This record gives sequence, structure tokens and C-alpha cells, in this order.
Amino acid sequence: MVPEIDLAWRRGIRPEPPIPVSDWADRHRILPPTSAEPGRWRTDRTPYLRAVMDALSTSSPYERVVLMKGAQTGGSEAGLNWLGYIIQNAPGIAMLVMPSLDMVRRNTTVRIDPLIEATPALRDLVSAPRSRDAGNSLFRKSFPGGQLVMTGANSAVGLRSTPVRYLFLDEVDGYPGDADGEGDPVDLAIQRTTTFRGRRKIYMVSTPTLKGHSRIEAAYLDSDQRYFHVPCQHCGDMAPITWARIRWPEGHRDAAYLLCDACGGVHHEHEKPRLMSAGEWRSTALGDGRTAGFHLSSLYSPWETWAEIAQEHARVSKDPARLQVWVNTKLGESWEDQAGDTVPADPLMARREDWGSDLAPGVAVLTAGVDVQGDRIEVQIVGWGRDEEAWVIDYRVLWGDPSGPRLWSDLDGVLNSTYGDLPVRAVAVDTGGHHTKMAYEFCRTRLARRIWAIKGRGGPGIPVWPRRPTRTNKGKIP
Repeated sequence: MVPEIDLAWRRGIRPEPPIPVSDWADRHRILPPTSAEPGRWRTDRTPYLRAVMDALSTSSPYERVVLMKGAQTGGSEAGLNWLGYIIQNAPGIAMLVMPSLDMVRRNTTVRIDPLIEATPALRDLVSAPRSRDAGNSLFRKSFPGGQLVMTGANSAVGLRSTPVRYLFLDEVDGYPGDADGEGDPVDLAIQRTTTFRGRRKIYMVSTPTLKGHSRIEAAYLDSDQRYFHVPCQHCGDMAPITWARIRWPEGHRDAAYLLCDACGGVHHEHEKPRLMSAGEWRSTALGDGRTAGFHLSSLYSPWETWAEIAQEHARVSKDPARLQVWVNTKLGESWEDQAGDTVPADPLMARREDWGSDLAPGVAVLTAGVDVQGDRIEVQIVGWGRDEEAWVIDYRVLWGDPSGPRLWSDLDGVLNSTYGDLPVRAVAVDTGGHHTKMAYEFCRTRLARRIWAIKGRGGPGIPVWPRRPTRTNKGKIP
């Protein structure tokens, strides 16, 4: 056998070295001159990222790794280290999804190309860029044994282009709610990994946005919910760094420090590296056993001080819009708008009326609202009376897989039910989230029963129930 062919054959059958991603990064990753800290990568600079990266290693038991983070914590850099590890150590088809195609173009130029060019271990493995070679382009990087495909969450074509073993979902809270009318982009992307179940790796990373609407928060809540605990240098108590523990002398936020809740010990900014190096991740939930979830605020960042974060809080604390950005990007927490008045629970419960199995006397017509989720369909039946007075008649959760026909048959049975002597006269099915095609097909075949596909839209100035425009005497809409 020709020596070159024999060598290539032996490389092809060589098993994946049992090296974790963090070790690969420490050995091989070189940060480009455009980086804030150019030169060799050192995981010790951000020790909290070691467990995140190692959970992405092929030897790790986790299929999904979720990082809900603040800004300037290195979450995306950990993802780049993972991509480098894949190219050299565990080749296969990988996909990187950014919020839009424009962001993909910018990310390739600013981060992916410098990652490859600055790291000798990767430079010779990725196809050289040529004008007529699709193996190295803004959207594709080819290497022996695999490819890195990059696409935007706004491109349904890109999301369903090919099966992938490795999936990197970056800034998922910036994704659109729907990709070209084909459904949730996260669901579409994850579907690409199903043929690799048991061997796939999915990395979701993002700063969160609004509570109840944040994809990264929802994914984190399904995980084992880990927090990075650091030891008190005075009493040894282990606890996460939280905003409630950041204090400062009256009027001197520039002297902010970390307070130990257990003993009252004070830790100053210069002690942060020592705290980080002695820290450890601790889970606070069982999760599903396949998802490792990490929460990380900017309070841990080596590139931002507690004083800077405290001073910025002072500048934005009285402006809800700016405070939301601070909560999302500094604390890595979702924002819950509390500007409106809250309703005490007890007086509200005291006003309940029990109608038993009968409908309230004022109910004249029934409608239904249907919400489709990834693993269930939820249905609410509402009774309407004079002056649009409404009663919630029934609420059901139908568990199952909405991608198949059985769950939609169960929904049909619910909508065909009668309450008292009244049938459901009209139905609105939300098609703006999961399993859009199945929802459209369900509605299309039942238009005669007034089962309509809708897509919700909220925001300032949008009426809850839009009125039809009236016509003038000349038959024109004013």
C-alpha cells in the first residue's frame, strides 16, 4: 500500500481521542490579534467555562447543553472552542445557527475565519478559500470527515438542509418566532439532529429576554439548573454570586464588593480570580438527565468589575426600558414587567361563582382558542354573553406529539363536544409557534366549521380585537 494512502486510512479509522473540549482549547486554540486578549487560550481565565465546554465533549453523557448568560462571560467563545474540537478531534456535520443570515455573514468574517486562521491545528484541515470552491465560504466550511454549515434562524431552507450531529444555537432569544412560515426555528433545527439521537450534541446559548417568552430560560428550566458557587475566603461557605450580595459604601458604588451571607465577610474585586478558581457548579434540579443547564451572570466576568455593573445600575434603575437591558445582559435573567398593578389572589378567588355542570345563564355562544406547543395542545373554551361578558367554560391540555395525527384527532373530538346544549361555534388556532404546517392543515380542512388559523401580534397601539374598517358613501375605505 502507498504510504500516503496507508496513513490516510489509519487516520480515518482512528477512534476519537478521549480529550475534553477544555483541554483541546488549552492545547490548540489561539485567539487572533483582533481579540481583546490575543494569544493562547487559557481556560483558567474563565474557569466557570470548563464544565460548560466539557459537557460538549463526545465522552460526555449529555445531549444538550444550555447556557443562560449575561454579557462578557465567554459563552460564544466556548462554542467556538467546541467547533475547533469537532474539526480536529470528532469530525462530523455541524450546524451553527445565528438569528439572521446577515449575522451569519458578519460572524463568519469576525469570528469563524479568525478562529481557523489563527489556530495552526485547524488551518490545514479546513479547505482553503477559493472563489469557485463551495467548501470554504461564508456559509460552509469543509474539513476531513465533516462540514460546518452556518445559517440564519430566519431561513427555513437553511434549517432543513441536512442532518447534523452537532448543533450550535447562538443567541436563541434573538431568533424570529417563525421561519418563513414553517414553524419555530429552534424546533426546525433540532429536527436535523434526530438521526443522531444518542450521539448528538446541542449547545444553546443566549442572554434571556422577557419572562414567559424567553427560549433560553425555558430550556434552562428543563435542565438540572446549575449555578456557579464560590467559597467565602473567611468561613468557606459556598454560594453563587448574586446581585443581592453586591454591596457598596453609601454613595460609593465605585467601591462595590461581595458580601458573604453566612458570616458577613467582605471580598473585593481583586479577589475575584481566586474565587473563580476555587468555584464549582452545583445543580439545583433533577432535569431530564440529558440536559446540562448553566446560569452565568456578568458578575463572574473577568472583563467587568462589580463597581462598573453597580454604577451602570444607578444610571438605568429609573428607566424601565434601560433597566430591562441591564437585567438581561448583566444578571442574565429574564425581565418581568411589573409596571402594572397586581391583583391580590384572595379577593379574586372570593368572587368565584360555581355553576356546577350547567352553563352560566348569560352564555349565548361558545368559542375556543387553541395553542400548539412542542409536546402538547392546549384548548380553552369560552362562553360569551351580552356586552362581551365572558366565562371560561373548560380548559384542557392534550399531551402528545403534534407532528402526528393522533393528537389532532383528540383536538377534533374536544371541539366537537357540546356544553349544555351549546356547540363550539368558532375556533382560533395559533399557528405562530410550533408545528405550523400541521396546524394549517387542520384548519384548512375545517373552514366550514369556522376553525381558523391565526397568528398573534402584540405591542403598543395594537387593539385586542381589531374592528373592520367602515366604508364611506362612495364605497371607499377612508
